[in-house]
Amino acid sequence: MAVSEYNDLPTSEQTRACVVCGQRFPRAELRPWISVRPQVSALIAVDLPAWSDGDDICVGDLAIYRRRHVEALLAAERGELSSLDHEVLQSLEAGALITLSPDAVDEGMTFGERMSDRVASFGGSWTFILSFLAVLIIWMALNVSALLFRSFDPYPFILLNLVLSCVAALQAPIIMMSQRRQESKDRLRAENDYRVNLKAELEIRLLHDKIDHQLSHQWQRLAELHEIQIELLEERGRR
Repeated sequence: MAVSEYNDLPTSEQTRACVVCGQRFPRAELRPWISVRPQVSALIAVDLPAWSDGDDICVGDLAIYRRRHVEALLAAERGELSSLDHEVLQSLEAGALITLSPDAVDEGMTFGERMSDRVASFGGSWTFILSFLAVLIIWMALNVSALLFRSFDPYPFILLNLVLSCVAALQAPIIMMSQRRQESKDRLRAENDYRVNLKAELEIRLLHDKIDHQLSHQWQRLAELHEIQIELLEERGRR
């Protein structure tokens, strides 16, 4: 093995132990105590009273405590959490996408459901209306004129009424099946929108908390530096 390959391996100086799980991780996969938000840090201190400045926590364990913090916020605001809320929390902890593909709504459809959608789509189109109107006109014209052959359904078109009744009797449940399918699609899309919006809201809230924590820490450091500068100036003035 070349010398450069040995240098690429993480050493004990390049890795530190996570205070929660005890495993060693590279510094890039650890977060120091000072960078953790106070609300999340308080949850860690409940399980680990010795959690203090100088300790590090791995990204995975930090995500678990962050989820517990967000779950407590939601429970305080909304009460009991729904299954959708838990799905959002799991996605937030894993850092995974929660958006469903538009094609996922149509997955698992049976042959009858696909046929009902197609029949309902065709039955509600101008093509069906004009075609059916043409059939009615031709039917009535042939039976009224009776020029070429004997009429098979003379006025008042009893056979035509029977055909129309059968078509209406079959078309109504097919349309109802399609409407029920559409309601299921709309419900899934609404649930998907709810999950995405809730996760975005939680991410924005956590981002605001993180920025506020960093600004507060920076102001604290600036105040300390300002005090040190004042002390140095006072010492120089005494000399």
